[in-house]
Amino acid sequence: MSPPYSLVAGAEPYEDRTSPVSLDSSVFFSKTTSSASDPSDFFVVNVGGSRFVLSRELLTPHPETRLGQLARCPRGLAMEFCDDADLTENEFFFDRNSQTFQHVMNFYQTGDLHVREELCEISFLQEIEYWGIDELCIAPCCRERYSRRKEQKENLVVLPEFEPEVGDEDFAGASCPALRRHLWDLLEKPESSRAARTFGCLSIFFVVVSVVNMLLISLDLGEDFGGSAPLLFDALEYVCVVWFSGELALRFLCVRNKCQFGRSVPNVIDLLAILPFYVTQALEKLRAGSTDLENVGRVVQVLRLLRSLRLLKLGRHSTGLKSLGWTIAQCYEEVGLLLLFLGVGISIFATVAFTLEYDHPATTFSSVPAAWWWATTSMTTVGYGDIRPDTLAGKVLAFFCILSGILILSLPIAIINERFSACYVTLKAKEAKEVKEAKEAQEAKEAAARY
Repeated sequence: MSPPYSLVAGAEPYEDRTSPVSLDSSVFFSKTTSSASDPSDFFVVNVGGSRFVLSRELLTPHPETRLGQLARCPRGLAMEFCDDADLTENEFFFDRNSQTFQHVMNFYQTGDLHVREELCEISFLQEIEYWGIDELCIAPCCRERYSRRKEQKENLVVLPEFEPEVGDEDFAGASCPALRRHLWDLLEKPESSRAARTFGCLSIFFVVVSVVNMLLISLDLGEDFGGSAPLLFDALEYVCVVWFSGELALRFLCVRNKCQFGRSVPNVIDLLAILPFYVTQALEKLRAGSTDLENVGRVVQVLRLLRSLRLLKLGRHSTGLKSLGWTIAQCYEEVGLLLLFLGVGISIFATVAFTLEYDHPATTFSSVPAAWWWATTSMTTVGYGDIRPDTLAGKVLAFFCILSGILILSLPIAIINERFSACYVTLKAKEAKEVKEAKEAQEAKEAAARY
């Protein structure tokens, strides 16, 4: 809130002649004891229809700002700093937000820039940049909240790399544009039609069937159900791979920019989901024809484990998984600091615990790496119990180790949770907008068909 200011003598030239001073604005004057001030020492600043009276004495201490430069420049150069001017009335016009300008006026009067809770941080930053005020001038009471919310909103503006650029494909001039547009909407826009929604549901169904089939194969149910179970599982695996391969091939054929398609994270995940199957088939045939490849079997087992990456395909259809990936991409600095703090803590507690417990009979701290394992499970509050301290000093150290782990893990949780919530809300709003646009397009198409 700006402090009240009283009208001083000598301000008669700035009585309202054309429009009254806005009721929600304040009129500012410098403190003076003179009863006959020079009219040229005052400026009438009209911001968005609200008129403010400022003194040269108030503006000249801030020569780096727009109004400070206006107060110091010759009258002939005044138009470089404002949108319009009435030099006969000494009034200068600015097509800017008058509510934000009240905070600018408060900065000139007090030297501190305050930010209200309800203001948009990005819009506020644009306004103060226009007036030539550095955001470092924001008062300490508002700086932490402003910086946090500004960073959050700036991050939400950036489209994450893993999110497909749906709707940006332009098939004008390409071969079979109508067919490619129809296939693209079917594959990438489940809200565009009933067939697209059905295709999306089938894609999710095959992902779930593939994961369940992988689990059943690992149970080795051939002995319980005879020789038919492995054949059934193999058939399901072939059907799922054919579906995934066809889905990826159709997307690849539809897009015009093949390089951008190959750099997209969802498409890389789709490729990794099916690639282990084809490589496994090739290696098994290679192993059957040669006795020199001793490690091929282990490679095949590792490749079979990579089929679990098919779960990541659900990210195309799950807003929660998209939000999680977006949050991790944004919070890499916080996650890096968390890992750094954990690493330092684990190293310190491990070496101290090894020193305290090494001479104890029947100790489980056989080496420093074993102590690292104990410190890792303790700081992350897992506590397997396979390695434990036996001395009193070791138990006290374990208490501080666990307490430190809890404190370190809790530090970035608030930031990560806030960003996850913001990402989730943003993606849900984007999806709702796309559904609304698709519905309007469908209604327009039906209306055009009727007439």
